[in-house]
Amino acid sequence: MPTTTAGVDQAAERLLDAADTGTPCAPVRDLIGPDDVAAAYAVQRRLTARRTAAGARTVGRKIGLTNPTVQAQLGVASPDFGVLFDDMPVEHDGTVAAGRLLQPRIEAEVAFVLGADLDGPDLTDADVRAAVDHQRAALEIVDSRIAGWDITFGDTVADNGSSGLYVLGPEQVGLDRTNPVDVTMTLRRGEETVSSGAGEACLGHPLAALAWLARTARDLGEPLRAGEVVLSGALGPMVPVTPGDAYSAHITGLGDVAVTFAKETP
Repeated sequence: MPTTTAGVDQAAERLLDAADTGTPCAPVRDLIGPDDVAAAYAVQRRLTARRTAAGARTVGRKIGLTNPTVQAQLGVASPDFGVLFDDMPVEHDGTVAAGRLLQPRIEAEVAFVLGADLDGPDLTDADVRAAVDHQRAALEIVDSRIAGWDITFGDTVADNGSSGLYVLGPEQVGLDRTNPVDVTMTLRRGEETVSSGAGEACLGHPLAALAWLARTARDLGEPLRAGEVVLSGALGPMVPVTPGDAYSAHITGLGDVAVTFAKETP
């Protein structure tokens, strides 16, 4: 049975209530289904509209589900995306306040900053590459409003791609200096390596992920614009965050990026 408008409305309200109260909610797949792409993005658009109406500004997008293993786990064959807002960036070497997120996890990836709009009718791979002003090492701090990360494709898309915060490294590197498919990544908690990976783990090539997003966003009537940040997808497994710990990633050719999570008060 097709998802109803009421189901989309109820799913949006459930996720909004979880965000507002700081209490994770039940999955929303009972309202919109586990794999109804149109319904899931309809919920996401409702949440985006509510945030922008309250004064938030869109500054980019994030791509998820770029790893074939994760796609297989959720039974999907394509990535997903969420929206980045102007209250999501955290300064490199900054601190995330205790209690700001519900169930944070962290992953390292390549971020692209666009120097041109991607709204053309054809959008070749060359067009996408030419639109990149620079790339940076990034940490994405993902979060879920859904209790226990009990998510399907529909749940995570509806929940803005399980977005939270993000950190950009200080080095701005052109594509002529570093090919993002060739990078390797090491993510550490303190001095302990907790995740590692390589550029090809992101949909075979981070620029392929960007091209997928550019065409998808254009087809939805919400094209990528100059100045926006695109988080292209994890280079290695995401890791649960431990309050009080510091995390740093090194991505070859792109440098370092780091963040600390404040200890929770008793």
